[in-house]
Amino acid sequence: MNPAMPSQYRANYQHMPPRSTHTSASKQRGSGAPLPAVQQTPSQAQIDAAKQAANMAQDAAKRRANKPTEKNIPEGVEDLVLGDGVQQYKRLREVERKLDAVMMRKRLDIQDSAQHSAKRYKTMQVWISNTVENQPWQARTLETDMFDFNTGVEATYKVKIEGRLLDDDDLDDATDYGSDDENFGISLHQRNDEDSMDQDDEPPQQSVKPATMHTRTKFSHFFKAITVDFDRGKNLQPDAATQIEWKKPLGQLNVPLRPGADFDCLEFERKGDENINCTINFYRDEIPERFRLSKELGELLDTEEEDRAAIIVGIWEYVKAMNLQQDEEKRLIQCDDRLRALFKADTFFFPELTALIAPHISPLAPLPLPYTIRVDPSFHSSPTPPATIYALRLPTPSPLPALKAPIAYLNPHPTPHPTPHATVLRQLSLYDDHLALLVSAIAHSKAKHAFLSEMSRDPVGFVNRWVKSQKRDMEVIVGEAGKGEEAMGEEWRRGGKSGAWGTENVRESVGLMVQKVR
Repeated sequence: MNPAMPSQYRANYQHMPPRSTHTSASKQRGSGAPLPAVQQTPSQAQIDAAKQAANMAQDAAKRRANKPTEKNIPEGVEDLVLGDGVQQYKRLREVERKLDAVMMRKRLDIQDSAQHSAKRYKTMQVWISNTVENQPWQARTLETDMFDFNTGVEATYKVKIEGRLLDDDDLDDATDYGSDDENFGISLHQRNDEDSMDQDDEPPQQSVKPATMHTRTKFSHFFKAITVDFDRGKNLQPDAATQIEWKKPLGQLNVPLRPGADFDCLEFERKGDENINCTINFYRDEIPERFRLSKELGELLDTEEEDRAAIIVGIWEYVKAMNLQQDEEKRLIQCDDRLRALFKADTFFFPELTALIAPHISPLAPLPLPYTIRVDPSFHSSPTPPATIYALRLPTPSPLPALKAPIAYLNPHPTPHPTPHATVLRQLSLYDDHLALLVSAIAHSKAKHAFLSEMSRDPVGFVNRWVKSQKRDMEVIVGEAGKGEEAMGEEWRRGGKSGAWGTENVRESVGLMVQKVR
């Protein structure tokens, strides 16, 4: 049992107010409602700068709206001008319209070809070699009668991996390696570095065109990762490392890599005094990324590797060829036996195809190149040990994006790094603006000529008609049309197609009023 409460505490306990559930809950949560964030009030200078920027933007928009764009000379000017200048200008305008149509068609063709261009494959030669240092057989200062043969330095080897993309003219033979995985890594032969590399361990210069003006794509551009797996347990490695890995740093699309990440030669050095087998894996970097397809999807598309867009297009073409769309809902696809075996469903919505093909695609397998790291004296007896050479058949970027980039009409606006074509295009744009101003001035001059010519034939009648027209326009502007006697003149009382009530504007206005009444 609980002991009796003392009298001095019992009195205070009885006079305590009942505890509110809301109060206790708020006290348990913390100090009530959170304080509002402190907002910094902009200074008067910032407000003035913002207003000035808004006014400048509004003025620029007004100038763009009021800028003349018409470049066709008004009809009838050729009758007022001596010579055939107007006829020649019209012929030039017709040629310009035809040229613009041809350029637009070519531009669309280039964009379509760049998006649906076929893969181009080229051969890359990969040289793999290794050198050694401080091996036991390289030590010449040891005495044969000494018990301790340790020299104080550890034996090491250095492996060098070099790659060079060969042009079509650089291939000595006409062997077609194909594009299958069996032909992606082919060991050509082993030969001495005097034949395969220069003295500075560079790939052979005779296999490269002597005068190439374009920028050569480097070895690291084609791979997103390179790994070296040693065929030896971790406990047997001197440095306890069984894998070496290089990964390409993530960057923006079409932005060149930094100098350290863009290379033609990859080297690594490790400890060891025994021959060891290793496998060098190359993970391809392709844009758009290709995937290996499952057996069912590969049989449907008749390919083993493809990118996402091509997979969706291939399935869409199959659906259209087999007439699998439902009549009422075109997005709903009725599966046949092959699609039912692939997606395990009788129907599916075509927008869901991206999620449906996800289980049937997987990343491409790396390209494995076996290599034996030799440290024995018989292999390194010559000053330049032989190198193992492989030929890889790799997809290369399409040349169309690089070819269409310098075209002038692709970028008519100023850029941080303008090209000569863009500069010429901006100059032509200025000429077009000036031409529009000249055509506008010609139109004003023609109107002025018509005004003065009409006035010269009947000055009194022309002035009276002009004054009445101006008066009527003013009444329409101030909203007083129809209140005075002038609005009930002869022209308003006359009917027929030639009268004021038979015009196209009146018919459209009456039609709108009838529609509103309904």
